[in-house]
Amino acid sequence: MERNEPCWCGSGKKYKKCHMAIDEQIALHAEKGEIVPDHSMIKTAEQIEKIRISAKLNTAVLDHVAEHIHAGMSTAEIDKLVYDFTTVHGGIPAPLDYQGFPKSVCTSINNEICHGIPDESIILQEGDIVNVDVSTILDGYFSDASRMFCIGEVSERAKRLVRVTEECVELGLKEAKPWNHLGDIADAINTHAKANGYSVVEDIGGHGIGLEFHEEPWVSYVTPKGSEMLLVPGMMFTIEPMINEGSPDFFIDEDNGWTVYTEDDGLSAQIEYMVLITEDGAEVLTK
Repeated sequence: MERNEPCWCGSGKKYKKCHMAIDEQIALHAEKGEIVPDHSMIKTAEQIEKIRISAKLNTAVLDHVAEHIHAGMSTAEIDKLVYDFTTVHGGIPAPLDYQGFPKSVCTSINNEICHGIPDESIILQEGDIVNVDVSTILDGYFSDASRMFCIGEVSERAKRLVRVTEECVELGLKEAKPWNHLGDIADAINTHAKANGYSVVEDIGGHGIGLEFHEEPWVSYVTPKGSEMLLVPGMMFTIEPMINEGSPDFFIDEDNGWTVYTEDDGLSAQIEYMVLITEDGAEVLTK
């Protein structure tokens, strides 16, 4: 692209005043053999603003769940909270009918790693830990986040797992900055989890998001520092490690084809942030 041509991102600015310096930096890293993003993974300013609005609704949905979640309620009631709040505010729950998923939210309890399906017969009990994973489409733009909820008084072992999981995400976030690599995020997360006696699920990870529910890149949380894709301003993806009390191994429910359980029946926790790489760090869009 010529310096004085309109930038490929559609900003209306000349290329030299917009993405040329970033593209040149990417090219230097590519020459070293590093994995670099293509333009399709770099969100434009207009896209970012619209995704932020979707993310704001997604956060509001999780806040709504936080206000109402309690022992004795069914996970189907959580699903209704999510569906009603999202649709009343003009959104669509992204999980609903996604590749056949039957509900509007994932609710994963105790030894469930992810993709728990809400059901009238599943009742939250005092002492449970539950991940509520909310994803939203608003005006065609996608957002995603999950939180851990401790139901009533939970055991010290459960509290510790949830706390360390949050620490892992925050440590990963510190490494989410331009010209670092996805492996830097993974190493920070995996190192802290292992130091606390936990394991990180290897074969389920994060993903790009914004224009689709799941985009490139796929995000691992067990790869070495300095490996994987280069982080570039405008990239958007989730940081959502799944931290297991024991083995990282898992199995998928044969009956529903979705719910993922720990192989050894240990507890599992997950917290998900959706982040945008900026010119000087990362912006958390959903938390």
